[in-house]
Amino acid sequence: MWRFRVEAKVLRGLLNTFRTNGTCCHVSGKKWVKPSGFDTGLKTYNSLTKQKEPLILAREGVATWYSCGPTVYDHAHLGHACSYVRFDILQRILSSFFGVTVVHAMVITDIDDKIIKRSWEESVSPAVVARMYEDEFKKDMLSLKVIPPAVYLRVTENVQHIVAFIERIITNGHAYATKEGDVYFDIQSIGDRYGRFGGAAESQGEAGSSSKRDQRDFALWKRSKPQEPFWESPWGRGRPGWHIECSTVASCVFGSQLDIHSGGIDLAFPHHENEVAQSEAFHQSGQWANYFLHSGHLHLKGSAEKMSKSLKNFITIKDFLESYSADEFRMFCLLTKYRSAIDYSDGSMSEARSSLETISTFIHDAQAYMKGQLQRSPVQEHLLWERLAETKSAVLKALLDDFDTPRAVSALMNLVYHGNCQLHPVSMSDGGIRSPAVFGAIITYIREVLEVFGIDLLHRKEADVLSRSGSLQAVVEQLTQFRSEVRAFALTRQDDSTTGSSKKAGLYPDRIPLLKACDGLRDTLAPLGVLIKDRGATSTWEIKAGQRGQDKGQQTSS
Repeated sequence: MWRFRVEAKVLRGLLNTFRTNGTCCHVSGKKWVKPSGFDTGLKTYNSLTKQKEPLILAREGVATWYSCGPTVYDHAHLGHACSYVRFDILQRILSSFFGVTVVHAMVITDIDDKIIKRSWEESVSPAVVARMYEDEFKKDMLSLKVIPPAVYLRVTENVQHIVAFIERIITNGHAYATKEGDVYFDIQSIGDRYGRFGGAAESQGEAGSSSKRDQRDFALWKRSKPQEPFWESPWGRGRPGWHIECSTVASCVFGSQLDIHSGGIDLAFPHHENEVAQSEAFHQSGQWANYFLHSGHLHLKGSAEKMSKSLKNFITIKDFLESYSADEFRMFCLLTKYRSAIDYSDGSMSEARSSLETISTFIHDAQAYMKGQLQRSPVQEHLLWERLAETKSAVLKALLDDFDTPRAVSALMNLVYHGNCQLHPVSMSDGGIRSPAVFGAIITYIREVLEVFGIDLLHRKEADVLSRSGSLQAVVEQLTQFRSEVRAFALTRQDDSTTGSSKKAGLYPDRIPLLKACDGLRDTLAPLGVLIKDRGATSTWEIKAGQRGQDKGQQTSS
């Protein structure tokens, strides 16, 4: 993958890796220990401390990253897309801007109450429901250009690991089995270490057995119910609780220490809270994951509620992509901070589309100037070089500050503005010195930054060309159909009874101009790459290669 080249001085100052001394941050009586390791130069908002912290990785140049995947019982929607695209952008920035290899693992929840309920509704097995929506989710992510994790892991393929994980937590004194066959995490056993994300004080806990020691205790293992899938365990037949799957899978992949854990803000409590409790109880450690990054909710504009399946106020990714492109959705996400709530509307999508069109138009005009096709007064070249250097510095500073993509995009748009100010065309050039190189440098930089964000202007241009070519084919087809009908009308010969002659009937004199007009249209379109050939009452057309492959058609008029 292409990587940004940062000046050596900046690299030494900002991306220097060095050993740091562990320090503590107190939040509501819970201690967060600043990791020992390698400083990336970035600061990121850590939900564990409720403030920005230096992003320090355990291993130089490598970030271990775990994210909660979907519960696959329905179509993925824009709320999911927003979170996954936002974190995809962050991972791309880490990788391409700062040279960090991101090792990303994600779990697919393929057994759950909602999956079981859907399987009953559709009279199929839970496995069929889960595989169908899992496949659809992965296709949706690819259509949004989200880089797949290094590995997807399914809950149902890791049940044996989950059972062993629960056994260790029981052995360490932090969980207990009930006589009914459920296993619960013992909140009281960890004292005041529960509640790092807030919400614990108000929590009434999840519904469950009357044998729970504390209403806040949550299920690690659920006993089986009639007509539900089950697995054998030391506590009887049953299936895993929701929270335990992530702790187990993340620990199987990354061990006792994780750099970054991500997910939507709605998962902070109780899901991530319970993950932390389980994982630290299993590993007997004080800090399992060093950083928790949470993305803000996506709302339909005018609604205070998040977009969700349960509220049935969602737009599927497939439906969305019928109206907008993946690049436009990425720009939509880039225009707000990843941890902020975001309002979705046609207006906000139009803003994202307009931003991309502004950039594309500038690049088109700048390339025309470089080719000598755009006449203008002499360019203030030194000013543009200064603006480019300022933009590079501004973008870097923005991304070092908690991945501030709105500020980075604003810097790019400001560069485009100053570039456009130098590109006002004039009717006649005074023949002064031209400055194409600086525009080439600006174009290259803008493309590279957007490519890091996952927006490919080159492919976007090709897609636009293909779209326009498809429209051209439809226009040519309609035009030749109309021409064929006019030509057939013009070629209609007079009746013998009308002419009163025994000779072969001729054309109607007043229709001959129509025939000449049809021939003129054919001759006019030929230099433009549209070839029309007339054979009697039949006309065939072809768009020459270089216009759009070898599109062909035939029109026959009766």
